Order: sequence, then C-alpha cells, then structure tokens
Amino acid sequence: MFKSKLMNLSAMLIFGTIALFVRNINLTSPEIAVFRGVIGSIFLFGVILFSKEKTSFQAMKKNLPILTVSGLFVGGNWIFLFEAYKYTTVSIATLSYYCAPIFVTILAPAVLKEKITLKKFLCVCLAMVGMLCIVGANKNSSIGEYNHFLGITYGLAAAIFYAGVILLNKFIKGLGGVETTVSQLVLASLLLFPYVAFTTGFDFSKMTEISWVYLIFLGVIHTGFAYVLYFSSLKNLKSNAIAVLSYIDPITAVLISSLFLGEKMTIFQIIGGVLILGSTFISETLDKKG
Repeated sequence: MFKSKLMNLSAMLIFGTIALFVRNINLTSPEIAVFRGVIGSIFLFGVILFSKEKTSFQAMKKNLPILTVSGLFVGGNWIFLFEAYKYTTVSIATLSYYCAPIFVTILAPAVLKEKITLKKFLCVCLAMVGMLCIVGANKNSSIGEYNHFLGITYGLAAAIFYAGVILLNKFIKGLGGVETTVSQLVLASLLLFPYVAFTTGFDFSKMTEISWVYLIFLGVIHTGFAYVLYFSSLKNLKSNAIAVLSYIDPITAVLISSLFLGEKMTIFQIIGGVLILGSTFISETLDKKG
C-alpha cells in the first residue's frame, strides 16, 4: 500500500511540473503535443513489450472508434492546456483546467444517463463562483505579458476536452489503463501530425539543445514514466485515496508558479482556487460513496 501511494504521489508531482518544461520548449502547442504523444507512445510500447501482461489487440480493435475520438480529445486537451500556459500564469491555467470534473458532472446526465443530485449541483455552483473570482480578479486581462482572459478560456477548453476523455473512457471495455493510454497517445499523434504538417508546419529553427532536452523529458518522464507510475499504483489503492492524491498535481503547479516563476496570486484568486478544488474534491468524494 505504501509503495502504491508513493508511486501515485510521484506521478502527481511529475504532472504538476509540466508547465515548467512546456514553457521552455520553443515550439507551438500543436507541435509539442505531437512530439509528446510520439515520445510517450514509444516509451509505453517498450513497457508493454517488456512486461509480462498480454496485450489484447482484439479488444483494441473493438474499441477503435472510441479510442480514436478519445485520442483526438487527448490531443486537443494538450494543445489548449499548453496555450493556456502561454497566456496566463501557471496557477490560473491549472485552476481553470481543474474544472474538468465539474464539466464531467454537467455532461454525465446526457452522456451516461446519470442524475445530478442536489449536492453535486451545489458543487457545480461553487466551482462556477470560484471561476468568477479568478476571472473577476483579472479584469485588466491584457496588461503586461499576459492575456489572462484568453489563458482562462484556453484552460477551460482543455478542461472540456479532458472531461470528454474521462466520459469516453467509461465506454472502453477489455483494456487496461496502460493499453488504453498508449492507444490514445498513438492515435492522438497520428491525427495531430497531418493537421500540424498542413497548417503551420514543423519549425525547429528556434529549438536549442536545452529545448530538445525539455521536449524529450516531457515525453519520457511526464508522459511515459508518469503514466506507468500512475496506472501501476491504482491496483492497490482505494478510490478515496486516489481522489485525495490527485490534488497533489494542481497544488504542486500552484506552488511552482509562485516559488519558481514568481507568479503571485491575489486573495480573490486564492479564494477562487479553494472553491474550485474544494468543490471538485467534494463532487468526486460523492461519486466514490455513490
């Protein structure tokens, strides 16, 4: 149990540092998303090949339509999140992105035919109030190096795409976490590659040696290695423990934003962050009890 908690905690800490690496890669968000998917896929393929667990290619084939759409959503999620990091602070982008569980709650009745209880409805309201606090604290959104409103919009778009991935994964049958993830990464890369190639193209002229190191690290550590840690830890952890540990990710991102990037939060942004994280935590806890 301790080992599993340590693995999950390590994965969350790694996820929480993604913004530091993305900001130091001199590529567009779609380009970063493509290479993150490619490098992460290669790493996870290696894990599958050297593991003793058998991969069900038949199950992959049966789930191909859902995997394709969810892979597209994974790619969209990454692109919008990376864009959010460019236009606003890491803490605001992360808190906007962490509205994903709330979007799942809102969409679940239509997609999964689940009812929204009064408690869950109140959680959604609290999260919206929290987001209003963050948006309201950035009225002068274009002052300085940031365009906070645009960054928040990208963060919320990333949250919607991630909510779509969560909901679509409910329909995937017969595949383990690593198998599902590697399938989504491969498909995301395959779908994004021609999009980037025929729109902006690939431009490596601004890439320095350190940028390449950050990109490789993003693919290997933040994607492949972190996903292996995360999915390997789930087998021996209770759902409530997983829900609690998942909040290490946004808390780490907020701390890094303040301590390493010098991005300070106002009192209203802090209140908004507490409302968003608190409401999503309560909502997820209600799901585990239900």
